[in-house]
Amino acid sequence: MKKVLVATEKPFAPAAVDQIKEVLDKANYDLVLLEKYTDKAELLKAVEDVDALIVRSDKVTKEVVDAAKNLKIVVRAGAGYDNLDLEACTANNVVAMNTPGQNSNAVAELALGMMVMIARGNYNGKAGTELKGKKIGIHAYGNVGQLVAKIAKGFGMEVYAFDPFVDAEKVEKDGVIQVNSVEELYSTCQYISLHIPSNEKTKKSIDFDLLNKMPKGATLVNTARKEVINEEELLNVFAEREDFRYVSDIAPDCKDEIAEKYEGRFFFTPKKMGAQTAEANINAGEAAANQIVDFIENGNTTFKVN
Repeated sequence: MKKVLVATEKPFAPAAVDQIKEVLDKANYDLVLLEKYTDKAELLKAVEDVDALIVRSDKVTKEVVDAAKNLKIVVRAGAGYDNLDLEACTANNVVAMNTPGQNSNAVAELALGMMVMIARGNYNGKAGTELKGKKIGIHAYGNVGQLVAKIAKGFGMEVYAFDPFVDAEKVEKDGVIQVNSVEELYSTCQYISLHIPSNEKTKKSIDFDLLNKMPKGATLVNTARKEVINEEELLNVFAEREDFRYVSDIAPDCKDEIAEKYEGRFFFTPKKMGAQTAEANINAGEAAANQIVDFIENGNTTFKVN
């Protein structure tokens, strides 16, 4: 019997675990749960004899992969997969996957929700502004970006996008204006919704020069990763532009300085919350289980990232 470990410091919702178990039971696989563990040694012990591993934000390091002698596949239940050591997975013939699209609607709704909140001054009782008629730029037009565009159009916003990896016809078909450079996107739009991954090319790429190109009333919305922001230069933008605002579902390391100096111009959720809905939790967990079964039984590597 194949053994699948679900290792989650922050557990799935019970309903999600039930869905994972249902998928695995149907395939005659054994489910092993490791929840709320506090010591890496617990994870290293648990992976020793499993065929597959499902994680959320848990770090699957070289040490973890090396300890998992029977491991064939690891799936990160979510879109981002920077918590997986892809090099170690490849070296050990382990397929690494994510579950793209399963959390997208939750992230998109949060992005627009934070825009409304900051536009209304964090609901401080004073007059705010509306999203209708404003220009929003979507930086990376993937699953989340496309849903942000759809919702933003419902608000009556004028939607722009930059993504060199997405066909122009797709963008235009969605009624979105494609721009030719990231500089053009930022200089055109009062709102920027950020959806780029964190990698060697993108880390600290959102810098002073880019943010300072934004028109008056600029708001940066980050539901991607904090590492893509150049925080030292972010502070410079805050200092030089009283109109600049920043909202994110992951607080920057410089959050205390922002909170001390720039009241009303920011909002940070207490933890990474883009995928924190009941629906997204279930969708991602169930997708991860289905992908494992499909890979082991049929060799399907559709969502392989290594």
